[in-house]
Amino acid sequence: SAGTVKMQPKAEEVKFVTKNDGYVHIHPSSVNYQTRHFESPYLVYHEKIKTSRVFIRDCSMVSVYPLVLLGGGQVHTQLQKGEFVISLDDGWIRFVAASHQVAELVKELRCELDQLLQDKIKNPSMDLCMCPRGSRIIGMIVKLVTTQ
Repeated sequence: SAGTVKMQPKAEEVKFVTKNDGYVHIHPSSVNYQTRHFESPYLVYHEKIKTSRVFIRDCSMVSVYPLVLLGGGQVHTQLQKGEFVISLDDGWIRFVAASHQVAELVKELRCELDQLLQDKIKNPSMDLCMCPRGSRIIGMIVKLVTTQ
C-alpha cells in the first residue's frame, strides 16, 4: 500500500518512520538503499512489505511543498512559538513556512488546486494550461515548488 514516510536520522543508519507502522527500512533491492542523505526528510513509497522487519520499496524523496499540495488530508496553518507551521494529515507532516504569507499562500493554493482537479474530473477535455484560472494556479505552484 502506498504512503509517506519521514526520516528519523540516527548516526549509524538512515531510518524512516510511518504513521501506522513505526520504523521501516528501505528494501535492499531499492535504488535508494545505499543513500545516506536526502534533501527532504520525506519519502513516498509504493509498496510496504514485512519479512524480518518492515521494508518499503519503490520509494522516492519528495520535498514538502509538493507533498502538501498533492498529498491527502487537510492543510492547516498555525502560529507556534513565533513560527508559521503548515501541517497535513492531522499533524503527521509538519514544517515551518518562511512567513505567514507563504503559509497562507500554500493553504490557498492547495484549496484552489483541489477545486481545479475536481473541475477537470467533471470535464476531462478541459485544458488546464489554456484556461486562465488553471494557468494561473499551475504557474504559482511551479514557482513555489521551484524556488523553495
